[in-house]
Amino acid sequence: MPKLSAVCVAVLVLLGAPFAPAANAAGAPAAAEAAQPLAARLDAAIAPYYKADEPGATVIVVKDGQTVLRKGYGSADTASKTPMSADMAMRLGSITKQFTAVAILMLAEEGKLALTDDITRFLPDYPTRGKTITVEHLLTHTSGIVSYTSRPDYPLTMSRDVTVAQMIDSFKNDPLEFAPGTAYRYNNSGYFLLGAIIEKVSGQPYAKFLEQRIFVPLGMENTAYEGFERGKAPRAAGHTPGEKGFGPGAALSMSQPYAAGALVSTVDDLARWDAAIAGGRLLKPASWQRAFTPYKLADGNSTGYGYGWELDTLQGAQVVAHGGGINGFSTYALRVPEQKVFVAVLSNADGGVANAGVVASRAAAIAIGKPFPDFKEITLDAATLERYAGVYEVEKGVTRTFRRDGDSLSVQRSGRPPVRLKAYSQTGFFVPGGLDYFEFARNDKGQATSVTLYQGGKQHRQVRIGDAPPARAAVKIDHASFDTRVGRYQLAPNFVLALTREGDRYYAQATGQGKLEIFAQDETVFFARDIEAEVRFDGADSSYLVLHQNGRQIKAPRL
Repeated sequence: MPKLSAVCVAVLVLLGAPFAPAANAAGAPAAAEAAQPLAARLDAAIAPYYKADEPGATVIVVKDGQTVLRKGYGSADTASKTPMSADMAMRLGSITKQFTAVAILMLAEEGKLALTDDITRFLPDYPTRGKTITVEHLLTHTSGIVSYTSRPDYPLTMSRDVTVAQMIDSFKNDPLEFAPGTAYRYNNSGYFLLGAIIEKVSGQPYAKFLEQRIFVPLGMENTAYEGFERGKAPRAAGHTPGEKGFGPGAALSMSQPYAAGALVSTVDDLARWDAAIAGGRLLKPASWQRAFTPYKLADGNSTGYGYGWELDTLQGAQVVAHGGGINGFSTYALRVPEQKVFVAVLSNADGGVANAGVVASRAAAIAIGKPFPDFKEITLDAATLERYAGVYEVEKGVTRTFRRDGDSLSVQRSGRPPVRLKAYSQTGFFVPGGLDYFEFARNDKGQATSVTLYQGGKQHRQVRIGDAPPARAAVKIDHASFDTRVGRYQLAPNFVLALTREGDRYYAQATGQGKLEIFAQDETVFFARDIEAEVRFDGADSSYLVLHQNGRQIKAPRL
């Protein structure tokens, strides 16, 4: 399932991020705080993220082979008000991918496949359209195959049981998004196909192969493909946020995430897994090294992704990590090899609670002695905030726009929703609930000339290239005019956009997604503020609408 480090940016996806873990602005913690035992400092940093009556998380922090913190936070089941305990099992989501990758490498070491093999060696009927798609392309998300979870109709079909062949048939005829090896795009279809290859080569079901070759030898008795559990660890209930609090996670057949995300585990078993990796078990050193080496595209650029793991830095330290997002749960696990630190966070909510990656990163930073600061919000006057308003270039074709938003500042990256910031100094702003922060540079006239994003120990300087365009203004229209537009419009087979009105507010809701408020530009154009999308009508005609999003236009007839 989609990795958590690429956080969802809006409720209305249609055609398809708080910020990623970030750096430290304030330096070392106070001496008194540093004198606290490590476990106490970790607990003090993690506990505020979780409320007793809301979904929570299990957390483990291991340093130098010793468990420093192992604790449950929040509620394991909000309906029964069961508190979370550290031994509870949860869905891993895309952390599953590293187990699939290791299984592939085990088979490669046995000479049963090569990473350079064309996938048609194992899946002879797969249409590669004259291109060579290798096993390594699947491992590294560089195959160009469309990810089945990004298909518009996926929310409608995700609860259905399917065979491996049926799922592959559902996406194999989609056109490639790019030539294999030329680009990186996170892809669940690739790992689904790897599961099929494991079965073909080993002669065993994917679930059984992982059980016999990985979980049993490593003593991971509470790790399994969901539905094939062997252990007796209690299960935490999955949750999803709604208008009236948290409810059960949406139904999902575990035949669908399969080798891309169908495993369940505990933080204890993940610590055993990490110890096995540190000890060089299961694979030869060369294979482990290859798994932790970022793949390079045809143009020589690094993807920052190995085989089932992301490779990055945290506070200047090399990190091997992966997150997971799946119905009812969000997860993150990271290793800091040089400092011998491992952190896993398993949360039983798929949104609306603390980002598991943020919590894990904050804990890891404390464990390696380079903690993130606790920013203290201050208030700045309107004139100071206005100095920073403008457009700043991230890279060619990508910008960040800063605007004064009442008594604070907001930032919006191209194609993403705006995020409201809080000031911690006359020139510094942080992301509430995250770890990123921004520092503005000003000239001798006090005008902002650039902004630097501090993220994960890295600095990204972005030059101001112009004034911020005015925020899109909404106008009031006669509700009766909008009421003629209310209805259901078909964007794709089994994928509908519904327009509704509640009092003075207008909403759009796509199949399987939450409501998104929309605003009138005039009586024929309605836009969203949380994402870059709008719907247009042809004058008074409401027989169809045209959705404009991400540079695409889709004509949707009224049902």
